[in-house]
Amino acid sequence: MRLVQFLRRGDAGGGMRVGVEQGEGLGVVDLTACDPSLPATVRGLLELGDEGRARARRALSSGQCVLDRADIKLLSPILAPEKVVCVGMNYRDHCLEQNAPIPSEPIIFNKFPNVITGPYDDIILPAESQEVDWEVELAFVIGRSGKHIKEEEALSYVAGFTVANDVSARDWQMKRNGKQWLLGKTFDTFCPLGPALVTTDAVKDPHQLGIRCLVNGDTVQSSNTDQMIFKTEQIIAWVSRFVTLTPGDVFLTGTPPGVGVFRKPPVYLKKGDVVECQIDQIGSILNKVV
Repeated sequence: MRLVQFLRRGDAGGGMRVGVEQGEGLGVVDLTACDPSLPATVRGLLELGDEGRARARRALSSGQCVLDRADIKLLSPILAPEKVVCVGMNYRDHCLEQNAPIPSEPIIFNKFPNVITGPYDDIILPAESQEVDWEVELAFVIGRSGKHIKEEEALSYVAGFTVANDVSARDWQMKRNGKQWLLGKTFDTFCPLGPALVTTDAVKDPHQLGIRCLVNGDTVQSSNTDQMIFKTEQIIAWVSRFVTLTPGDVFLTGTPPGVGVFRKPPVYLKKGDVVECQIDQIGSILNKVV
C-alpha cells in the first residue's frame, strides 16, 4: 500500500485526512471518508497495528471514496514524529567522493521534527546560511515499538519507506557550532518527505533501488541503495540499543555522492532552484527553493 496524508482542496477547516493511493500518481482512497472511526493520521493508523492496515486494505479494495489528485494537497506521510534519526556517511560511493574512511559503526545524528515538510512544499533558505545543499535519501518509518531489537527481526518493525531530502546548511554543519551537525541539519523545511509511505510488502528489496537527485532538471546524484554501508536492519538494531523506537519514528539512511559541497567549485542552492528527489518503487518529491 501507499499511505498518504492530505487536505481536500476547497474544504476550509476540513482538517488532515488519511488515504491510500491506488498507485503512484493515481487517485486516492479517502480512508477518513470510508471509515470515520479510523485515526486521522498515518501515525495513528500505524499505532493500530495489523488491524489498522487491514482496514486500510479493505477500503482500498472497495474502490469507493476515491478522490482525484487534482482535488487534494499531499502532505508529508508522517508529521510530528517523536524522532527523526539520521545516518551519516552511509554510502560507500559517498565516502569515496570525499576520501573518507568507511565507518565501522553507524554515525547517528538527528533533525528536530519541525524540519518535516510536504513532498511538494517549498524549501526556505534561511538568512543565517549561505551554503544550503541537497541530499536525496531513502527514509523508513517505524511501525511498532521496540528496544534492543535483533537484526534478524528488525524489518518487522518497519511500516514502510518514503523519499527524503536531508537539506543541509554546510556552513553550520562543517564550520560553525563546533562542527556539530545538528544546527546545520534542522532549519525549518529542511526535510521534505513523501509522496507516500510505501509499506514494506510493496517494496521488493529496499537495498536494490535506484536513487537520484535533480536540480533544475540536471541530475546531480545517481546511485543505488545497494551502496548503503549499514542496511535498514543494522540501523534499527544499533539505534534501538540506546532508545525505544515508537510508531511514526522517521529514519533517514544516508545520501549517495553528488552533493554540492564536494563539487569543484562547490555549488549551493539558491532562490528559484527546483530540487527533485527520486527513488525507484517509492516515488519522487519536488520542492522549490524560496
